[in-house]
Order: sequence, then C-alpha cells, then structure tokens
Amino acid sequence: MPHTASPFPPLETRLPGVGDNIFSAMSALAAQHQAINLGQGFPDFACDAALADAVTQAMRAGHNQYAPMPGVPALRQAIAAQLQALYGHAYSAESEITITAGATQAIFTAILCCTQPGDEVIVLEPCYDSYLPGIRLAGAAAVRVPLAPGSFRPDFDRLAAAITPRTRALVINTPHNPTGTVWSAADMQRLQEILAPTRIALISDEVYAHMVYAPLRHESAARLPGLASRAFVIGSFGKTFHVTGWKVGYVAAPAALTAELRRLHQFNVFCVNTPMQHGIAAYMQNPAPWQQLPAFYAAKRDRFRAGLAQTRFRLLPCEGAYFQCADISELHVPERDLPEATFCEWLTREIGVAAIPLSAFYADGLDQKLIRFCFAKKDETLQAALQRLARL
Repeated sequence: MPHTASPFPPLETRLPGVGDNIFSAMSALAAQHQAINLGQGFPDFACDAALADAVTQAMRAGHNQYAPMPGVPALRQAIAAQLQALYGHAYSAESEITITAGATQAIFTAILCCTQPGDEVIVLEPCYDSYLPGIRLAGAAAVRVPLAPGSFRPDFDRLAAAITPRTRALVINTPHNPTGTVWSAADMQRLQEILAPTRIALISDEVYAHMVYAPLRHESAARLPGLASRAFVIGSFGKTFHVTGWKVGYVAAPAALTAELRRLHQFNVFCVNTPMQHGIAAYMQNPAPWQQLPAFYAAKRDRFRAGLAQTRFRLLPCEGAYFQCADISELHVPERDLPEATFCEWLTREIGVAAIPLSAFYADGLDQKLIRFCFAKKDETLQAALQRLARL
C-alpha cells in the first residue's frame, strides 16, 4: 500500500542535533561490509551456561510476573553483600539498592532525581554518549571538563574551577569508557576533598568495576564515606556476566537519594525482568565468575596489544575495562590526516575492521587522531582482526 502523508507536522525534538549514536552507525557499516566489529562494546561469546540455567530454572519456578519495584530482594541482598565485601560499605538491601533496566537507565534516572531545569551537571570528557543527552532531557546544563590530554587522568584544578552555585551533580566513570583509565585511591581522596564543602551529588558510573588489571584495584566511590554519602554507585550485570542484551543494572545510594530515585524509577520502567533477577541472584552465590574476570580480560588485552604492537598503531595504556585506544597519526593510509570518524569508516570498508573514533565521546567532536577498539571478543575474532590490521 502507498504511504499516506501524516496529518501531523514534524515533531519538535527534545534533542536537536542528535541523531543515531556512533555505535549503531558503525555496527551497521560493519554489517554492510562484513567487517569484524570491534566497535560496539559487547562480547561475541556466550555467557556461562550456569547463568543461563539459573534463569531457565527461575522461569520454570514461575518467576514470570512483575518483580517488586525496587528489585527482587534476593538480588538486592546479593549486591549489598558483594559491595560490603569489596569496599567495606554496608548498604541496606531494603532501602539503598535498586535494580534498574541497565546502567543507562540508572544514570538517566539519577540525573533526573538530583537536577531541576537550569541546574548544572559536570561531566568529564571524553565520556559515554548517554550522559549529555540525559542531562539535556532533564532540562539541566552540562558543564564539560576535559580529562588531561594523552593520559586522560582527572584534572582536579579544572574540575574545582567548574563548580558554581548551580552545580547539582558530577558524573565520573572508572574504569573509564572509552580510554580504559582507572582512577587511583589518591584521585578518589582528592575528589572527596573537593566535594566536601558542597551539596553536589556524585553519579559514579562503575559498570567496568570487575575489569581492573593488576596491580591496580577498583576504587569505588563506596570506599570513601565522604563520597558514599552523596553517591549513586552504578553497576551493570550485562558487562560483568557477558549478557549486555539483558539490560540489568543497579544503583547503590544512601536511603534519602534512593527514595527519590525510586520515586522516578517507578514511573520510568517500574520494574526489571523478573526471571533474570532471580537467575542472577542465584548465580552470584558463587563469587568465582566476577573474581576471575580481571585475569580473563587481561589475557585478551595482552594478546590484542601484542598483535597491534606489530603495526604502526601507537597504543595508549589500558588499565581497565575492555577497550584499547590507539593513535593513528603514524599510519600509512591512502589519504593522510583523515579525521578519526572518516578513518574509522575507511578502516571498516577497506580493511574490514570496525572501530570507534574517540571524537564521538566529545560534544564538540575533538579530534586527537585516536580510535577505540573493543577486545571483549573470542580469541579467534581478535586474531582474525589482527590479521587484517597487519596490512596497515
């Protein structure tokens, strides 16, 4: 049937200038050219069969109706126990842990519950691409503070200078997407000192908490009382257990912050996939899967870095997460000085490997000749990608 014209005028968007995100665009380009997709951050291997079995058992046990709005009690209790064991902070499973539809929904809801139109939220660039749209949809203004060029470490002088009477929240991310930088204990202590005289909420995106490589450790906001008392600590089971499509995350926050978060959460998604919650709760009784994760991904990182070291890519350090950033300025390509985004398109079409330009993580598209690969892939996938990249 022919399409008929809509009787409605075009809707006025709440996100002018924002189109499809870079991950969708590069994944579509990779599929079009049968390229190996090292762009979007998801594993291409299966989760542990024991986790899938736990979810299946939950379904068969009849856990298929609405979950409690804050989350299944057993899962909230498992999270509270894990956070206390790891970071020494005792969260109440009843009043301080909330299960969310992935970390992105958690971040957006946290932004909404601590800002009003006209407020300011500080973000550290480069940053995950959902932060700025979430702030904008809340009616707040994003104040962008760059991480130190090259090292991507926090510049605390610039951060402190960005605080104004209208600052209501600060978003941090460690281990960091896209650069793999991990904040140190000294970094977190300095942050605590800066925030101490303020009433600024901290939104701490810690979805890669279990991917920090020796000799470093993850420094959660939950470790420091002065940060934990003002922080929404956000985690993701999708990242930790290789099930990004399940979209199950959580927020740990003081009771007063959690009460407002849940007030909005109930009208946002209300509750999260019930059998998944029961299955994850049962699976978490064995700590081995997340305890073994750093070694699992460090081995992939090391193999991938060793292969890239044979090319003209200049590798940046990777302290955590499952991303490897590389400098492309020394590569011999048909057209020199390609912008990062154009280079990634060329790499996908001509070499058959998809990556993400770091400029996509800056609101102004800052181009530093850096791209990001995801190494959360089967060893054979990484080896095939390295064989293609060896042509450069």
